[in-house]
Amino acid sequence: MDIKRIDPEEARELLDSEEGYTYLDVRSEEEFAMDHVPGSINIPVATRNPMGPGLVPNPEFTSQVEEQFDKDSRIITACLRGGRSLAAARALAENGFTGIVDMRGGYDAELDAFGNVIVEGWARRGFPTTTD
Repeated sequence: MDIKRIDPEEARELLDSEEGYTYLDVRSEEEFAMDHVPGSINIPVATRNPMGPGLVPNPEFTSQVEEQFDKDSRIITACLRGGRSLAAARALAENGFTGIVDMRGGYDAELDAFGNVIVEGWARRGFPTTTD
């Protein structure tokens, strides 16, 4: 399933518009608490692995989103770099959500295999952030 991907500039324009978009931050609760987009909602698509390092999929992700959003809600998915949010967007679309777009670059930046920035994310562009 193809997901429309937008850059942070377009995401900011959609959030500032009267179109009713919500920024869904799918990073971990710890990442979200450190800094996030004002007005965003945090529902982690993955959680800390209780058995060791890394993250494991959040099996409740889609049901948690369904508790807060209608299937036709306009949602911008985003994470730290763009990988988790694209997976989240696909999962939501597969579960009947129709207004999903994914933000490339995430909160920080999308990187290539060598660690070079491909797409600057929300915070690197100097867009508003908060810890509230």
